[in-house]
Amino acid sequence: MKCSRRLFLYSAAASAALIGMPTPSWAQNFPSRPITLVVPFPPGGGNDIMARLVGERMSKTLGQQIVVENRPGAGGNIGSRQAARSAPDGYTILLTFTGTLAINPSLYANLGYDPAKELTPIGSISTTPAVMVVNPSLPAKNLTEFIAYAKANPGTLNYGHSGVGTVVHVATEMMASAAGIDIKSIPYKGTAPALSDLLGGHVTLMIPPIPAVISQVKAGTLRAIGVTSQQRSPLLPDVPTLSEAGLPGFFSEQRYGLMAPASTPRPIIERLNKELRAALADDAVRQRILDDGALARSDSPEDYGAAIERDQQTWGGIVKKLGLRVE
Repeated sequence: MKCSRRLFLYSAAASAALIGMPTPSWAQNFPSRPITLVVPFPPGGGNDIMARLVGERMSKTLGQQIVVENRPGAGGNIGSRQAARSAPDGYTILLTFTGTLAINPSLYANLGYDPAKELTPIGSISTTPAVMVVNPSLPAKNLTEFIAYAKANPGTLNYGHSGVGTVVHVATEMMASAAGIDIKSIPYKGTAPALSDLLGGHVTLMIPPIPAVISQVKAGTLRAIGVTSQQRSPLLPDVPTLSEAGLPGFFSEQRYGLMAPASTPRPIIERLNKELRAALADDAVRQRILDDGALARSDSPEDYGAAIERDQQTWGGIVKKLGLRVE
């Protein structure tokens, strides 16, 4: 996609240009005061949890506190826009994830800012796979049987999700497209009510993050068909990936990371990346991330930029194919 390509190229070009420039004394002394880490969602969700995990650990090695500030609204666009337009001095950074970077640019008619021009990558934090679960009353015991049942009963199956254009919604449409099946979308105001109706048999399936349904899967009140990651999840080691279960090459994961306003000096980006990677190398941090259903992912700013590009092509492509739009 054009937007994602510009994002990666911009980051690479800006980094190259800044390498040869003199480093201001204030950048050499960075950080000299607390850093604000903007989370564009309410407290308590996956974005907030990831921000606080790495923020707490990075504070120790940076020598200054990272203060998490929740600025929710408009699917993450409000907080992201405010952070992107902050001073490019490293003292305001942004928690980013698949929804804000890979889905929203294609979903919203007026995003309110241009992530390709106004943000630059610091690095990845983690990826979170989802799991396809069905109500046990469905006769299909595995993915092959599920696809066969859906094709034999077109238009009769439905799925719940937490809102149009959300990761759960788009991931399910990815699966349906790859499988060549027709299933009806049923939107809810959040994952909890959708899950309640799945357990009650009012909807057929969901593809939520693993932590949301792991207890029900282990209790047998939901049947796990497959996880969306490239490898099996340590949380559900007996559940195959959707790729090995019958959709070769299929995978979808939520990605979390950190970004800064564009034009943030390269030495500051490198310092933040260094401390982020040190945080993710900490066994206690990695275990806490795993306990939340995610896998720690450590990389360079350039690698994170390339991952954003791939994610936009995958997730944004489905959004456009479905004709989803928020005015």
